[in-house]
Amino acid sequence: VQLVESGGGLVQPGGSLRLSCAASGFTFSSYAMNWYRQAPGKDRELVATITSTGGRTNYADSVKGRFTISRDNAKNTVYLQMDSLKPEDTAVYYCYAALWAGRYWGQGTQVTVSS
Repeated sequence: VQLVESGGGLVQPGGSLRLSCAASGFTFSSYAMNWYRQAPGKDRELVATITSTGGRTNYADSVKGRFTISRDNAKNTVYLQMDSLKPEDTAVYYCYAALWAGRYWGQGTQVTVSS
């Protein structure tokens, strides 16, 4: 199982980024997928979840209305569109999957929101 995030970077407040997580080694279309983040000195927190078909999504209150999780099961990829970014969104963002075989994390991608 492999989860590989990409798309992080430095962005100004109010800007946008789209993160991608490419999955392999399991039947991607059978599992819900999640994005977490961890800011320096803070616990890792759940940002967004999407069901296996993409029919339902859930978000942390802190990102509702600004972030959108989506997936392309044909490409085995889950996305996180982040708009209206704030300095407090600065963190390492991780892709996460809870499978029958175990729980898996990507390596993370750094998002820094700063002017």
